[in-house]
Amino acid sequence: MRSQGRFRRTALAALSAGVLLAVAGCGEGGDRTAKGTTGTAEAKDVLLQPIASPGPGPFTASTARAADSPSPTGAPDDEPDSGTRTVHPVSGAVPGLYGGTRSVAACDVEKQTTLLTDDKKKASAFAEAAGIEAVQIPGYLKSLTPVVLRADAQVTNHGYSAGSATAFQAVLQAGTAVLVDSRGMPGVRCACGNPLGPPVVADGKVAHRGERWPGYDPARLVAVEPGVKAATSLIIVNTDDNSWIERAMGDSGGRDRDPDDPPPFEPDADLLFPSPGRPSEPPAPDPTPSDPAPTEPEVPTDPGPDESSDDFGDTPPEEPWEYEEGVPEEVAPEPTQVFPAEPEQPDGPDAPMEPDAPMEADLGDVFAD
Repeated sequence: MRSQGRFRRTALAALSAGVLLAVAGCGEGGDRTAKGTTGTAEAKDVLLQPIASPGPGPFTASTARAADSPSPTGAPDDEPDSGTRTVHPVSGAVPGLYGGTRSVAACDVEKQTTLLTDDKKKASAFAEAAGIEAVQIPGYLKSLTPVVLRADAQVTNHGYSAGSATAFQAVLQAGTAVLVDSRGMPGVRCACGNPLGPPVVADGKVAHRGERWPGYDPARLVAVEPGVKAATSLIIVNTDDNSWIERAMGDSGGRDRDPDDPPPFEPDADLLFPSPGRPSEPPAPDPTPSDPAPTEPEVPTDPGPDESSDDFGDTPPEEPWEYEEGVPEEVAPEPTQVFPAEPEQPDGPDAPMEPDAPMEADLGDVFAD
């Protein structure tokens, strides 16, 4: 009995291994996978996916616009433990994160809709991974905007296997055609029709498997984060002439135009070092308000202490107050102290006071009253 139990356990283990190998073998041979890549969202194992490679378990045939696929420079499998890298969070609303060709869609949205809705099982699996209902697929795809990535980006990709979506971590090469939502988040990869989600970034070493491409740098990966609010358009880079394009959300390029308010940096600006979406200019205005705050108003207080020392000798350190009090003293004494001083002068010189007698008499009458 024990031997039969061991036999059954061995058979089940072999069957399970066969299923995993069959799933890993989906797609092109170049996209080799390892345990934890297909069928799970294990972040320690990341699959590199070149522009045109459908990858394991594609939902549909490619609907991406034809593009030259760079040749790989080597397989990361040669160094599976050398996973030192940096994933930079970048807002999906940052201008220049995506690119495209003016008036040309990066992928065929109508064809993508047809391919998905024709297969009920795939439609159901796609909808579940995208967080929608199967009947909402046409409207959902039409609400997305076809563009291409301008930086290698890590995402949670979903392959199709046995009637369900299998999640795995992937790095999409810059130039990959994707459909993005109103917050700038990649929702669909056009080369395979797979639904995409935010990445699961692991700490420590990560094994990158698949095909490397020219310019691949594990220290320059992006993780797209949703914009603060839904946008009505995207500011993308024209890959033909390196100019700015404003593309309306859900539009395939027919309404492309020059932005009314272009970004304050060039289209070829580095998205990562530093990120144009996070300028370090705000600290600059801090020194400017401090400049117009000199001690000049305290200068006129120097002559003030001489006059105010008679009346406010107890508070000499408060120069601003001495200056303010000194001003009315200089103005007020002139009209008021002149007249009381005149009645004391007539005691000595009587003669010179005769021509002024009419004014003194008049003023005396006024004060007398």
